Amino acid sequence: MGKKKKHKNDWAEAKKRCRLNQYDIQMAKELGMTPKSLLKNIPSPTQQWKEPVKVWVRNLYEDKFGKVLGEDGN
Repeated sequence: MGKKKKHKNDWAEAKKRCRLNQYDIQMAKELGMTPKSLLKNIPSPTQQWKEPVKVWVRNLYEDKFGKVLGEDGN
């Protein structure tokens, strides 16, 4: 039971540090991503070329499924 609680905390941390909303988290889960993979892809200040995690997840989701979740509501 401890794993589920920790897993939930990992998603909360990724949501906060990557500045994601619930739709972004849902898209990342549908893409098979883990909180750790999201956190590892936060661009550092020297990585100006790298997209923010939020944009990266949305682009990957759109490429795979054709549209972005919650795009009407945002």
